[in-house]
Amino acid sequence: MVDYSPQQDGKVFFGAWVEIENDEGETKSFRIVGPDEIYGRNDYISIDSPMARALLKKEVDDDVEVNTPAGKKEWFVNSIRYR
Repeated sequence: MVDYSPQQDGKVFFGAWVEIENDEGETKSFRIVGPDEIYGRNDYISIDSPMARALLKKEVDDDVEVNTPAGKKEWFVNSIRYR
């Protein structure tokens, strides 16, 4: 377990709950966790995933480009929370 730090305010780091949206209006909401914590949870992604790596240090209203097997995908950061 990693404790929340006020230095994280407004940016995506380990443990963050993040909501993102694409140009088609599709939204996703998930928490960034360790790779051993994702099993059995549809709302958790591994810190090692391409999505989490692309989101690290981003802020609300930032655009994020994620490399996927289907090509590059663009997302917009709607919200970040830690509680």
